[in-house]
Amino acid sequence: MSALDGLGEMGDAGDDAGLEAATPVWAVFGDLMAGLLGAFVLILLCALGAQLELSTRLDAEIRQRQVEAQRRTALEQALAVPLAAGRVTLDHGRIGISGSVLFAFNSADLQPQGRQLLKSLSAPLATYLRARDEILMVSGFTDDRQVRDHNRQFADNWELSAQRALTVTRALIEEGVPSSSVFAAAFGPEQPVASNADAEGRARNRRVEMAPTSRPARSGAEGRGG
Repeated sequence: MSALDGLGEMGDAGDDAGLEAATPVWAVFGDLMAGLLGAFVLILLCALGAQLELSTRLDAEIRQRQVEAQRRTALEQALAVPLAAGRVTLDHGRIGISGSVLFAFNSADLQPQGRQLLKSLSAPLATYLRARDEILMVSGFTDDRQVRDHNRQFADNWELSAQRALTVTRALIEEGVPSSSVFAAAFGPEQPVASNADAEGRARNRRVEMAPTSRPARSGAEGRGG
């Protein structure tokens, strides 16, 4: 073997060693880039998923607001006559009637003007409930003054508000609102709309409200005994 051949072999061996030393560096760099690319894709997917969820929630909120707006508009149209006459109020879908229009003080017996008002409301309410497949919650409220001692008919304001709500509910049913589309609720002195410190505020708190609401979901066990 000549000296040149020996040098050639040594050169080839040096090149192979250099190549072997460089290969792990490029492999590590490739693995690093693949990891970074995977992390970027994962972050991008998470961002797109969050954006899609936010967009879906916003769309649902917009649809809900549109439904509520349509509901209020339909209710205003159904109650246009009594609203124009000032016999009822409508606030966020809740129909308000002053207690003094319906009942005498500390009484749950309908006054003639109260019965006439409920008669005028029954037809448009029944039409509205039927068209939207909703039910009507009739709520009774009182002021915070205790029922007078000489009034033995009611134990407290809860009982008075409950009886007033039942009276209105029964009157609506008598005037044509389906019994399956209305129910009564009592709140007593809770949820006042004005201060109970003066007579005017207490008069505003003695009221009956009616609010259309969604029907409860029918369970699979409905109609079964047990």
